[in-house]
Amino acid sequence: MPMTSIRVLRVGQRYVRDERTLTHLCLVSRALGAETIYLEDAEKDVLTTLEGVNRTWGGAFQAVLGASWRSVIKEAKKEGRSVVHLTMYGMPLQDVVPELRKADKLLVVVGGPKVPGRIYHEADYNVAVTSQPHSEVAALAIALHEIQNGEELKRAFQKSRLRILPTPHGKRVVEN
Repeated sequence: MPMTSIRVLRVGQRYVRDERTLTHLCLVSRALGAETIYLEDAEKDVLTTLEGVNRTWGGAFQAVLGASWRSVIKEAKKEGRSVVHLTMYGMPLQDVVPELRKADKLLVVVGGPKVPGRIYHEADYNVAVTSQPHSEVAALAIALHEIQNGEELKRAFQKSRLRILPTPHGKRVVEN
């Protein structure tokens, strides 16, 4: 079964405490099968961190800065992507995931601060991982895992400098 092409859009930014959250959203997106994340606004060191992760651990994950959520959603729909907005107000993930697994291309939207109401109408799916307050990082991880039915965990990252060898005790890292 071919992997679904997944891109992530982060809407908004909380300036007080958001750099670590943004970095974690990027790392989760990358590790769990997304190819790109769009960030409306972020510090350049987020990009530097991701470039270093790609060099060390492989892959070609990209972060795109400065794209408005409207233009990203518009372009995604032009490409035939289904737009999946993760919100605690949406339909339960477990009810929608069988349909999401059929999609070839997805744009998964996560929000930091209050998400503009228009996004609820632009999205093809408003999906709740839970209907309780929670982290957008956790919601993204669970959604990516469920949408891909766990297959993303088997993915190999190309052109890595380092690789982890699974071991029941301790750490084993080898150079490629």
